Order: sequence, then structure tokens, then C-alpha cells
Amino acid sequence: MNIEQFKPLTVYTIYIAATPEKVWEALTSAEFSRQYFFGNTVEVEPRLGGAFIVRTPDGALHISGEVLAYDPPRKLAVTFNVNWPELIEKLGPTLVTYEIEPVGEAVRLTMSEGHDRPLSDDILAGGRSGWPAILSGLKSVLETGKPLVVKLGPPQRMLDALKAMGIKTP
Repeated sequence: MNIEQFKPLTVYTIYIAATPEKVWEALTSAEFSRQYFFGNTVEVEPRLGGAFIVRTPDGALHISGEVLAYDPPRKLAVTFNVNWPELIEKLGPTLVTYEIEPVGEAVRLTMSEGHDRPLSDDILAGGRSGWPAILSGLKSVLETGKPLVVKLGPPQRMLDALKAMGIKTP
């Protein structure tokens, strides 16, 4: 896979009062991610080519991928493929990159979601509504020890666009 062909279509930057090591742990630890990722757990095999998995609270596979950049505590890039039938076939893989930079006593965390082909704003609406909630939850847990309670489902316009493409959603 040539990650140079992926164009970032969603970029979200947030500042967090934490060390790069704590942010890295939050992004790569199942125990930690459960607190801010809607109860989902993130599992990262710590090596290039390793597995990247997100499981729902009941343990079902939700997202799978491969580790394409692994440079703790600075950069993690993974393919991030939602486990919905026909999604990858019709929309292609998704590349998610986290870049962590120290800024004084804080950290600048930049998440980018890239794709290898143009996608409509309706399709991108899911990530564009979900990433701010996920990363705000991460920030809240790191800074206060308490998770945010955000009730959020997939945007209807995204579900309608996927349905129009013949992609089944849960």
C-alpha cells in the first residue's frame, strides 16, 4: 500500500495538558480507549505491519487495519477500516494518522483521516462528527480523569449516502 496516494480529507487538531507519553498510551491502550471511544477498545500490535483493531463494548470486531507508521510517542498511522459489508470494496481503505507534538507543558494532537479517492461530504460526515467527540473525550479523560458523555450515532446523511451506494449498515 502506498500511503502517499492518500489525501487527508478530515483533519482535527487539539491541545491537551498531558505528556506525549500519556497521549500515546491513551491512543494505543484498550483499557484507556474504552473510557473515551464510546466504550470501544483499541488494540495496537506495537510494530510496523502489526494489527490495529477496534472492538465494540461486547467484544465484536468493529474496525480492523494495519500499523503503517509506529514511532512512539510521536506518530501512529493505521488503516482504519470499518467492518461493514462492501464498505472497503466501494469506498477503499481509510488511513488514520495521529501526530503528537510537545508544545510547552501541553501536547498538540493532530488526527488526519485520509482516503485514496475522492469521497462526498455526505460520506465524510461520519468521521467529521465522530472524531471531535472521540478526541474531546480523550482530552477530558487525560485532563480531568473523567470521560465526556456524548451520545452520538452515525449521521443520517452518511447512512443515506451509503445505502444509495448499496453498502449495508448495521
